[in-house]
Amino acid sequence: MLGSLPTSEQSMTQIHKIHFMDIRSVDLNLLVLFDAMARLRSVSRAAEAIGLSQPATSAALARLRATFDDDLFVRAGAQMEPTPRAQALSPVVQRVVQAIQAEILQPAGFDPASAERSFTLLTPDIGEVAFLPGVLRRLRQAAPLVRLRALSMPRTAAAHALEAGEADLAVGFFPDLQKAGYFRQALFRTSYTCIACAHNAAAPSRMTARQYLAARHIVVRPDGREHMLDRFLEDKGWHRHVTLELSHFMSLLSLLPGSDLVATVPDDIATVVQRHIAVKTIELPFKPPQLQVQQYWHRRMQNDASNRWLRGLFYEVNRRDANARLPDWQAAG
Repeated sequence: MLGSLPTSEQSMTQIHKIHFMDIRSVDLNLLVLFDAMARLRSVSRAAEAIGLSQPATSAALARLRATFDDDLFVRAGAQMEPTPRAQALSPVVQRVVQAIQAEILQPAGFDPASAERSFTLLTPDIGEVAFLPGVLRRLRQAAPLVRLRALSMPRTAAAHALEAGEADLAVGFFPDLQKAGYFRQALFRTSYTCIACAHNAAAPSRMTARQYLAARHIVVRPDGREHMLDRFLEDKGWHRHVTLELSHFMSLLSLLPGSDLVATVPDDIATVVQRHIAVKTIELPFKPPQLQVQQYWHRRMQNDASNRWLRGLFYEVNRRDANARLPDWQAAG
């Protein structure tokens, strides 16, 4: 007799029986009905609890009995009492139903105040100095255990990193991500400013096209990227005299002072450089192109709660009106 077997042997026997029941034939909705019947002992009350008509509930109960090859619940007076088979299954089914409801069917949430995790961002060094200070201030208040990792990589590699889950968000100018499979959200429009050392006598406050092209230029191309300005000048047939090509904007802090070099950089970089060294701005002999700075994410992260929170934070902190100056987060507190 099964009842005389040790507990471990009973479990093995039950598992052996389950092995012969094809799980693909089990309608999980029937387990919800089973749980309601086990608790309420009434077809009508179970029907009301699970939102079915009484005939539909009776039909489902018939399928449930056929699935387990047992009557499961039989009438005894005013109630439907469980059979021994139903009594044995009841606590297991209850745990399964509760687990599905609490852990599978509940929408995934994200609590930034208690979350202890890391996010990876793709952004060039301009993004690190322009976007991260304000974000870090907000993290200290709202998500003290959250960590950020900023990476700079070629535009062609950004798509793979987002698709593979190696990065959560890309922030900046990524025209290669403006394609199917990626979402984007505009943060602000900006343009370019020409700067030079404040004591650079060779750089007037306003340049003609001839003077601009003949000046000794520093050109910054992070990760070898071509900037919109490069293409803009090429379309005009203009070629600058490039003395030095760099991969990091922040190198300008040590290379501009005391030199006769000029650099045409995104407005945010000009603002940051001005906060650290004495520079002057030079009026350009053309209207520079506009840059649309955006944040990008892969479509598989569209409904992820933590990613929604992250990009919401970036948007709130870094959203600006067109051509607005970079906020001075350090001065702000």
